[in-house]
Amino acid sequence: MPLATPTAATPALEPTVRNAFRSPRLLRTEVLGGLVVALALIPEAISFSIIAGVDPRVGLFAAFTMAVSISFLGGRPAMISAATGAVALVIAPVMRDHGMDHLIATVLLAGVLQVALGLAGVAKLMRFIPRQVMVGFVNALAILIFLAQVPHMVDVPWPVYAMIAAGIAMIVGFPRINKVIPAPLVAIVALTGFTILAAVNVPNVGDEGELPDSLPSLFLPDVPLTLETLRILAPYALAIALVGLLESLLTAKLVDDITDTHSNKTREAWGQGAANVITGFFGGMGGCAMIGQTMINVKASGARTRISTFLAGVFLLILVVGFGDVVALIPMAALVAVMIMVSVGTFDWHSIRPRTLRRMPKSETTVMIATVVLTVATHNLAIGVVVGVLVAMTLFARRVAHLTETHRELVEDEDGPTAVYRVTGELFFASSNDLYTQFAYADDPDRVVIDLSASHVWDASTVAALDAITTKYERRGTSVEITGLNAASAQRHGRLSGELPSH
Repeated sequence: MPLATPTAATPALEPTVRNAFRSPRLLRTEVLGGLVVALALIPEAISFSIIAGVDPRVGLFAAFTMAVSISFLGGRPAMISAATGAVALVIAPVMRDHGMDHLIATVLLAGVLQVALGLAGVAKLMRFIPRQVMVGFVNALAILIFLAQVPHMVDVPWPVYAMIAAGIAMIVGFPRINKVIPAPLVAIVALTGFTILAAVNVPNVGDEGELPDSLPSLFLPDVPLTLETLRILAPYALAIALVGLLESLLTAKLVDDITDTHSNKTREAWGQGAANVITGFFGGMGGCAMIGQTMINVKASGARTRISTFLAGVFLLILVVGFGDVVALIPMAALVAVMIMVSVGTFDWHSIRPRTLRRMPKSETTVMIATVVLTVATHNLAIGVVVGVLVAMTLFARRVAHLTETHRELVEDEDGPTAVYRVTGELFFASSNDLYTQFAYADDPDRVVIDLSASHVWDASTVAALDAITTKYERRGTSVEITGLNAASAQRHGRLSGELPSH
């Protein structure tokens, strides 16, 4: 009897949209992930609507249109975009001072700006965000997600605390029993069932605001097309565009790291803008990527494709319009438990371990702390990240500046003594400012050579410093020769030398 030929194990399918429709397992993961996200989006969208000063329908419709639009247009599969707190904070003054039509016009203008910035290549600036700023961004996000749950845990009946604890226990323990069904979905369903059957009176989704009972319709803002209108709206639109792009691109980078895949950041940038334009025309308040819901989708549920993002929006609309009465009964305690575990899973605990902090340079730790503190203090991720980048740039410039050294040597030849200064290191504004003081003007002979073969001239500040050194020597009757310039440095020095004003 012939032996059976061994067959190789079937390789796991790559999580793409096409493969998801071919594999019941992958499709189930995407469907359940979208459902869990939709349930978590409802109270969030209502809360952000309240912050913006608009009807809850505006936030919920924004969540639906953003999620569905970005599932087709975005560059990062499985990332969730919807109405966000950052956008709500920026746009709230427009609603308060000018009304709904101006708010929608602002969202439309912000979307157009995002498309323009995306096509201009703004996503390429992501390379200038240091790792410690990303770590600070992630940690601050985790803290903000947790802080957003605190109001739901203050002045509430005692069963709420027991239900939150039970929800956390289910989310932690259920994956040990079954990994097919997302644990957050199990916790939401179980706690909702318990609340209904036991008739426990606790805060629920319905308490957060009225749910819509109709589909979103086309909305054309009635605003005068004048320069005065543009003057009013442009600052808010630009702020929304920048905040939205920054949060979305940082979230995309985070998902890239988690899934070990690459995404198209340029497409994500203009896709966010297009999604905001679509959202505006359907009366939504605009939005961007949502880190909390993205973490639910990617980490807690294991979703990886655009299907989950699309279904999150579709399920949300079906739930609030078709099953609004049932969704309203979901206890906030269940969603708080989910978001607390998202917060715990998002935080980079390795970054604050004593061993890590001992090994990490103080400047790197300072950058992370600055990013976290500013983000949490302002509740604005964009401010925290920008400040973190500025701190990182300042500390880097300071560190590099200290690596520049100047060595003096006296050389005798047939023409007499010559002072040779060998400069090593990168010469730019932070290091060249001290370069002027490194020369012994009074003690040097009549000939001085400045050897820059181990240096690079980066900016006009360095050229101005070299001009100042040369001028001071010439006033004393000393000739100066600058040697060793590489091609780029020689070109910069030749173009700027003698053209810069002395101070």
